[in-house]
Amino acid sequence: MEFDYFSWIVLPLLIFLSRLGDVTMATLRHIFISKGFRKIVPILGFFEVLIWLVAMRQVFSHLDNIACFIAWAAGFSAGTYLGMYIEERLAMGSQLILIISNENITPLIEALKIRHQGITIVDGHGAVGPVKLVFTVVKRTNKEEVINLINTLTPHSFYSIEDVKGSEHVVFKDNGKTSAIKRLFSLNAQK
Repeated sequence: MEFDYFSWIVLPLLIFLSRLGDVTMATLRHIFISKGFRKIVPILGFFEVLIWLVAMRQVFSHLDNIACFIAWAAGFSAGTYLGMYIEERLAMGSQLILIISNENITPLIEALKIRHQGITIVDGHGAVGPVKLVFTVVKRTNKEEVINLINTLTPHSFYSIEDVKGSEHVVFKDNGKTSAIKRLFSLNAQK
């Protein structure tokens, strides 16, 4: 009896790749919904469901093949990871960085101003005395640069980072390198 390569290798591989594609799209769709990118979400949803239907049909047509079930589950987990990885690499949107420090923040403030980062400074009182709270909204592509500034210029400060669903009147310097994907999503961020 000859080994059935199609049923045990090719078909599970196709199911894995299909599931990888549809779950990647689903993960991106959920992330884009949370970030307010409304226009791309229905397009991703359409292709996600179309691919899912094709993959599901193949699994139901081969219920006696355990390799298809394993490929389905592996595609799901790999698609979730790939969707998160792609979204992280796209680095779309903005984030709010809150810096709390009892150190001299003047060098940090000047460095942020030079980089055209808008800042808001608030006086506060922490557990051990007076502190400064510095709020800045940064593009996700600039987040690592700002974190490096914080760690270098105010190494003992506390900071937290939150996603910003939408913002207006933020100070960002346009370096003229707006990518096609950013142009596509820039309109979606508006309410």
